[in-house]
Amino acid sequence: MAYAALVKEHPYSHLIDTLKDGVKFFNPQKLNDPRYGKLPLSIRVLLEAAIRKCDGFYVKEEDVQNYLDWQEQQNVAEVPFPPSRVLLQDFTGIPAMVDLAAMRDALVKHGVDPCRVNPVCPTDLIVDHSLQIDFSKCAIQNTPNPGGGEGAPRSSSSSTPTPGSSAPGSGPRQPPRGGGAHCGAARGSCGKGSCSDPPASPGKHPPAVQQIENSPLLCPFHLQPVSEPETLLKSQEMELIRNKERLQFFKWCSKAFQNVNVVPPDVGAVHQVNLEHLCRVVHVSDGLVYPDSVVGTDSHTTMINGLGVLGWGVGGIEAEAVMLGQPVALTLPQVVGCKLEGSINPLTTSIDVVLGITKHLRQANIAGRFVEFFGPGVAQLSVPDRTTIANMSPEYNATVSFFPIDRVTLKHFNKTNFSQEKLELLESYMKAVNLFRNYEDSEEDPVYSEVIEIQLSSFIPYVSGPKRPQDRVAVSDMKVDFHSCLKEKMGFKGFHVAPDRLQTQVPFQHAGQEYQLAHGSLVIAAVISCTNNCNPSVMLAAGLLAKKAVEAGLGVKPYIRTSLAPGTGMVTQYLNTSGVLPFLSQLGFEVIGYGCATCVGNTTPLPEGVADAIKQGNLVACGVLSGNRHFEGRLFDCVSANYLASPPLVVAYAIAGTVDIDFEKEPLGVTPEGKEVFLRDVWPSREEVQQMEEDTVVSSIFQELNSRMEKGNALWSNLECPETAVFPWDQKSTYIRQPAFFHKLSKEVQPPRSIEHAHALLFLGNKVTTDHISPAGSISRVSAAAKYLLSKRLTPREFNSYGARRGNDAVMTRGTFASIKLLNRFIGKSGPKTLHIPSGQTLDVFEAAERYQREGIPLIILAGKDYGSGSSRDWVAKGPCLLGVRAIIAESFQKLHQTQLLGMGILPLSFLPGQTADSLELSGKEKFSISLPEDLALGHALTVQTSEGKSFGVTALIDSEMDLIYYRHGGLLPYVARTMI
Repeated sequence: MAYAALVKEHPYSHLIDTLKDGVKFFNPQKLNDPRYGKLPLSIRVLLEAAIRKCDGFYVKEEDVQNYLDWQEQQNVAEVPFPPSRVLLQDFTGIPAMVDLAAMRDALVKHGVDPCRVNPVCPTDLIVDHSLQIDFSKCAIQNTPNPGGGEGAPRSSSSSTPTPGSSAPGSGPRQPPRGGGAHCGAARGSCGKGSCSDPPASPGKHPPAVQQIENSPLLCPFHLQPVSEPETLLKSQEMELIRNKERLQFFKWCSKAFQNVNVVPPDVGAVHQVNLEHLCRVVHVSDGLVYPDSVVGTDSHTTMINGLGVLGWGVGGIEAEAVMLGQPVALTLPQVVGCKLEGSINPLTTSIDVVLGITKHLRQANIAGRFVEFFGPGVAQLSVPDRTTIANMSPEYNATVSFFPIDRVTLKHFNKTNFSQEKLELLESYMKAVNLFRNYEDSEEDPVYSEVIEIQLSSFIPYVSGPKRPQDRVAVSDMKVDFHSCLKEKMGFKGFHVAPDRLQTQVPFQHAGQEYQLAHGSLVIAAVISCTNNCNPSVMLAAGLLAKKAVEAGLGVKPYIRTSLAPGTGMVTQYLNTSGVLPFLSQLGFEVIGYGCATCVGNTTPLPEGVADAIKQGNLVACGVLSGNRHFEGRLFDCVSANYLASPPLVVAYAIAGTVDIDFEKEPLGVTPEGKEVFLRDVWPSREEVQQMEEDTVVSSIFQELNSRMEKGNALWSNLECPETAVFPWDQKSTYIRQPAFFHKLSKEVQPPRSIEHAHALLFLGNKVTTDHISPAGSISRVSAAAKYLLSKRLTPREFNSYGARRGNDAVMTRGTFASIKLLNRFIGKSGPKTLHIPSGQTLDVFEAAERYQREGIPLIILAGKDYGSGSSRDWVAKGPCLLGVRAIIAESFQKLHQTQLLGMGILPLSFLPGQTADSLELSGKEKFSISLPEDLALGHALTVQTSEGKSFGVTALIDSEMDLIYYRHGGLLPYVARTMI
């Protein structure tokens, strides 16, 4: 809306104010309402958006008043929020774009111009989740691995053992690799053959380069410039080959749709591209300045809150609604004030602070609420620390963890690509609308729903695991805790290893050398993108530790799958410029590419000898990664114990080769001279890390991402795509397929259909996560999805992953509930199977659902507590919808997933308080009938009748008018299409 028209028509035009440079803005302070100054700053951002977007339809004046009356209306009033932009990553973004493309087809069938379907809200789509680790350690020695299977073994030049070991049951230690006849003969190869200079000695680090953008990537051993590491180039090439159809579709989207910006592959992970390039902090549009805000199809969109930008993750269908002009509907949230006091221990890393705060907030039961940080301790946290903490919001079920802008934030922006003019505008605007904080001044503290106080000095180094991110273990207690886990009954922590099997050791051969595996042996060590790589201090600490370890004569066993997947090239640049990258490479942590890899299950298969040894001894093998997701079996099927740790601890455990170690009492390893080296001998001090950060992490590293954006990707640039308004679906494609959501679209809305004589497709327990419902990793060769792909004449090596095939509803529907960890009470053991009740046959979940649909039988699902917890994925709702599921009855739902179900026309129902499937003595094999009234309302009480003569009450979990509208229309997509028709 142009400014002149805005002044004439807007109900709050009297609030428009002017900054010194003439830029206009809505100033809530001109309301002269004392309540505004007491609001949490996150609520002030929501209020400003409501004022600015007030149109009397989507946003009404009463919504503005509800925001102002937050203290009374919190957790009561339903309010709209129109964010400034939408963020999509490719795995969850491609279904949204496929749906929009299909919606264009639906409009054509009804005689409507398909070009009406365009995002109204600016939308950025980052292609970052398609990277897989096909090449690691040495690109020349590994063969391409497009669909699974073991690559070629490493050469014998990288397997010479060093006498001595650090833990029982571990194999010989590896010495640092110091060079070779040519780069291809050692870890971290450049692929250039022989370099003219001799290899550098481990004790000598490369010359520092003052301007990071001019510092070349170096061969880690010869320290000669190379254009790109061969592992990186080969991984990029395989990424394009494997995902060509998807990438062509993305490119078509960038041309066919207005208001869509596609960031091509190899630029960086979605979270960091959002932080370093897309983040505006304030927008200037149509002559108005206003706060940046964002919703994204990834639960870790919350990272942006560390910059003072309000944002959180939503499902793909909610993102589609925002893209098409609909506001986000939410219950006015409670805001928990998290007061930070005290000083951070010098030995504590940001990940320790993150996990400490995560534990405090999880115990505080803040699910579905906003968290806003305040208190003098906040000023001690750098912006990277804040973004790391904000990124973990989903782990303690907060909607956001908001850090209002202060002097520290401005100082950070001054180091990035913000111009002085933009900084001045940002500061003057934020102060004018009272969104700027001085954390030392307690008089500025808002009124919160609740205050939680945390002492920063109480944090000590922790890891998290072995199965869930909330199960923290002090590093000092790791050995004792791991032994306890081995003995405990099978559960969230236990592995129930028989007493006579606790000391099991299994020898195996790798690259001509014999090693041994035991319980606790490390087989995966990944420093990956997402949570930690936005924080230079922990990455530099990992590099410094690697440098000291190499100089001390320590190494990493060659069979351990080590990898370094930075969020962006910025990380590679400062690791290189600081001189620590060669030492990480010598330990096997070589850059394998930019994007999500290990964290989403895209891990190179373990060496055959390692996998066989684990299975032979039924060992609890371990993985350690610096990410935020590590559910059991996610990294690799036979790796049972997985721990989250800071990057330097990942390196430390990789050197030790086991998690069964007490770092205080046991050495990391023994040098060739027989000297024991302890962790304390190589752990960098806080002062060393801070000094290196000051010396190397300068403003130019933030310009590196912009450089990559401008330079582009040659493979992407040369990619051809259609030039049509309607996408030409390829019926032979197994990646992009027209979904069935609009096939029966009518112009008129039908009343809710009652559910008659439904069978339960699944009978589930507690903590069913989105990983259980919609797996993101590789496609099992014996799954329903595999059968479909085989029928399309694909080989298992061509299957790719579920995430890569999210644009194909036939694959994703078959992948729904295909997790090997799904525990269905009908079956009694883990696996993607269920009972077809009429016949008594045990079938794949998809095959059973398909048979039920042929028989005309509607379906429900029975579940326990916290159904749908975990990362935001729209296929966790779309999949059950296409399986024929009409309702899910559970003890409780994750709030986001509850909304997603309604957005796909599935009714979430909760048992009444104190009631469960067990207390009601349900077998799950009954037939269920649920009568739905035409006047279905918010929180409607309903009755379920069973074929056994029982009846019990349930509550329809419809919490907002918008959710009710979506459900009445059969979902969000039919609703949006009907508004256009």
